[in-house]
Amino acid sequence: MILSRVKPAVEPKLEKTQPSNHKITAKDFIEKRDYTGALTILKFDKEKSKEDTDLDQWIAYCYFHLADYNNAMLIYKNLSENSKPKHVFVNLACCYFYLGMYPEVEEKSDISDVKIRLQFHLAHKQGDEKKLMEFHELLADVVEDQLSLAAIHYLRSHYQEAIEIYKKLLINNRNYLALNVYMALCYYKLDFYDVSQEILDSYLKKYPDSMILTNLKACNLYKLYDGKAAEAELKNLIARRPPTFKFCEDLIKHNMVVFREGEGALQVLPTLVDILPEARLNLVVYYLKQGENEEAYELIKDLEPAIPQEYILKAIVNVVFGQDKGDTKQIENGQSLFNMVGSSSSECDTIPGRQCMASSLFLEGRYDEVSLYLSSIKSYFSSDDSFNFNFAQVKLALGEYKEAEEMYLQVKNAKIRENFIYINHLTHCFIMNKKPQSAWDLYLKMENSHDSLMILQSIANDCYKTNQFWQSAKAFDMLERLDLLPEYWEGKRGACAGMFQQIVLGKQPKDQIADVIQLLRNSANSQVEQIIKMMKKWAKNNNVIV
Repeated sequence: MILSRVKPAVEPKLEKTQPSNHKITAKDFIEKRDYTGALTILKFDKEKSKEDTDLDQWIAYCYFHLADYNNAMLIYKNLSENSKPKHVFVNLACCYFYLGMYPEVEEKSDISDVKIRLQFHLAHKQGDEKKLMEFHELLADVVEDQLSLAAIHYLRSHYQEAIEIYKKLLINNRNYLALNVYMALCYYKLDFYDVSQEILDSYLKKYPDSMILTNLKACNLYKLYDGKAAEAELKNLIARRPPTFKFCEDLIKHNMVVFREGEGALQVLPTLVDILPEARLNLVVYYLKQGENEEAYELIKDLEPAIPQEYILKAIVNVVFGQDKGDTKQIENGQSLFNMVGSSSSECDTIPGRQCMASSLFLEGRYDEVSLYLSSIKSYFSSDDSFNFNFAQVKLALGEYKEAEEMYLQVKNAKIRENFIYINHLTHCFIMNKKPQSAWDLYLKMENSHDSLMILQSIANDCYKTNQFWQSAKAFDMLERLDLLPEYWEGKRGACAGMFQQIVLGKQPKDQIADVIQLLRNSANSQVEQIIKMMKKWAKNNNVIV
């Protein structure tokens, strides 16, 4: 959560119409939140009054609100070494805080309300729980301190607690419209994207150019619709933003990468890893999608999870990395993290929580229970390829081949459909569902490779076991052409004999015996002529032309 505000929490009073001879001042621009315009006038005035420290403070104020913390810091630092006006040290400390210079924040000013709130947030940044509680005790029941407390709740993923504070403040301060934005941020984090969007409307009507609001609206659109809708909203924000206005710049760059499904990730995310917590997580996701599992592991191995998303992502990386390396301990670590999220009281009834418990049970081989968990959330993932692929594997393990086939066929992602595991499992489903020709057609679409050979072997053996002898015979015939192994001939001979038996019993068309004989002629085995002679004799007796 961005702690500074470009937009005021208090609704500004309506401006009175200025007389025609009114001289435009920096204050006029500041009241309109046009800090670039104010800065222009202030710099002009500074040229005439070089010793005016009040002007220096207002220039620093404008730089700060333009997110140019470095220039603001330089001015406050100079003031602190010379005239030392009131609040200069705490203002300098605020600049240090936003620049990530946390050791320097320990400034020497007397205790003040601003300093208490600043130290409160600094303790959180540094993970100092003792100091956090000390400064928590110093917070008063005033709007500024309560907003600071709500922000810490937000940063610690206590979104419901933050919402309660905002609601309480809003009851007595209806004109504090920015509270709606803060609540919308919390609802977004709780996955209530439609609620978040609805709450934004009251602020949107008053401040349609708000950067935080527009960015949040884009994020909601991404979750509710897709990246294109979100990107379009964000582009409008970028187009409206003055070139000198750097507020939210890192956040916008980060979100644009997310909306574009990782495009430009390696150019943007690494530099933001220690600035935005989400940048590290999204870079890990990018590495996983690229199959660079070791890079993902190195990036997240030392992360101490604090929120469910971090636990989940670390669990996924541990499992994937463990499977790559054959490291059962890593897989067990991942399974344990999944179980922690899935069994926690706060997450057990959420969609991610149920997914985690399903993943934990899957790794234990408890497929019946996995099916129950996935069935409870299936309606939310009807078009999710990864979900359908994973659920299909569960159904396959349970021997529910019809449902497994349906789910495999719902997968649209080309990368998944070209994966050997997908093809192998779908082939098995086709065969078990008595669709051997579909299995054969799937094989024919594959390029010649080691994987295609394994699929062919699967068709040959599985069709044989399920008495689907014609496709089995064709598969064994193909295998025999590739390699003259005795077992391939034996499999082909058995499949042809099974096919002949089905023809004799009237379970297959009589004229198909000609195809069986032609298949046998492809072999050079000494037994071939004797088998063909017997088949021809039967054909002649039954008036079948071969």
